Amino acid sequence: MMADTGSEEIAVIGNTDLTPSELENNIKNTMVEKGATLLKRMEISVAEAEKRTGKNAVSMQETYTVYLIETRAVDGASEGANPAPDSLWRRYSEFELLRNYLLVTYAFVVVPPLPEKRAEFVWHKLSADNMDPDFVERRRVGLENFLLRVASHSVLSNDKIFYSFLTQEQGWKEVVFETGFQAKSDSRLKALNATFRVKNPDKRFAEMKHYGDELQSVISQLLRVRARVADRLYGVYKVHGNYGRVFSEWSAIEREMGDGLQSAGHHMDAYAASVDDILEEEEHYADQLKEYLFYTEALRAVCRKHELCQFELEMAAQDLTSKKQQREELATGTVRTFSLKGMTSKLFGQETPEQREAKLKTLESQIEEGEEMVKEKNAECEEFVKNAWVDIERFREQKDRDLKEALISYAIMQISMCKKGIQVWGNAKECFSKM
Repeated sequence: MMADTGSEEIAVIGNTDLTPSELENNIKNTMVEKGATLLKRMEISVAEAEKRTGKNAVSMQETYTVYLIETRAVDGASEGANPAPDSLWRRYSEFELLRNYLLVTYAFVVVPPLPEKRAEFVWHKLSADNMDPDFVERRRVGLENFLLRVASHSVLSNDKIFYSFLTQEQGWKEVVFETGFQAKSDSRLKALNATFRVKNPDKRFAEMKHYGDELQSVISQLLRVRARVADRLYGVYKVHGNYGRVFSEWSAIEREMGDGLQSAGHHMDAYAASVDDILEEEEHYADQLKEYLFYTEALRAVCRKHELCQFELEMAAQDLTSKKQQREELATGTVRTFSLKGMTSKLFGQETPEQREAKLKTLESQIEEGEEMVKEKNAECEEFVKNAWVDIERFREQKDRDLKEALISYAIMQISMCKKGIQVWGNAKECFSKM
């Protein structure tokens, strides 16, 4: 609702809960037609990673990884022509630049996160080296997932800079910097100031920000528990290798029981060796959880942007109220509040009518500008709330669906792992029975 510019109350935006029908109307009005995403028109993949060596910005030798992005028009592939994909190489830092641009340009969007730059929440046998081949491969999968998330988003996918990132190898960075997005970026101090000084925060955004904090905490705890379990699981599996060694040694001194013991030992050795593949598969599910761990920061960024928008509106409305009070004091000659200006007038006399008239004209001009500013900030906040809440609802549905699938798949994997253990001991039992 538009702030009453004649009132001393600070304007409040978006504090009225949206009904389902209003929310549906917002979706129709703010998002482009469903299905009109880049992913409908283009196949996108990060096909491979390659280690390279070169000089950095300060002319020092460094080793880094580049990723091959391949794109192909869906129309060409569907017609059976199967054209060769267009391809280009990108560094991780370029993915970071793209995402920073999207964060600033589309502040109302919960922008998909990038995979971790360095391994976090790892169990002790897993390398934390960002050049480790297994880590690079998981990051390649994560970068592809990031591109697919952006390409399937009805707003982000239609951005020209994103399209250039996928198709224009040379000069892409220059195009990004020409947008001036870095100058538009809100400083952390400014955002923190808004958080503590906003007088009428939107309850929905405040609750969503708190939810983001709690979700981050829960997923962090889950990943730590999973890392501890992986450590112990690795030990349990490897200890089974000792069964294999003991059974083999035992078989050497037995005539009738030797073959059975030897076979049982082989089953135990195979069981012990299988843990590496199992835990590598688990990393896939851990990476899915990590994606939503990093998503929480994107969610909170939207909420902080709303706080900043609301704070700027309140400051504009407060400044307008102050100007109107000054006009009233000049017009009536009464000072409503203590001020240095009022004390000066009492000590050195009142202003001449001409001086008062000139000041009144200046104030009228400032009030007109202030009213326009309040209207502009009001409109900006209303638009932000409308667009942001639509995208938050989209994110909620995506999160619920993805995490449900990930947890179910993880449970199925654990069940399969337990069945494999039962099968190994069943095979060992058969070996013992034949002795």
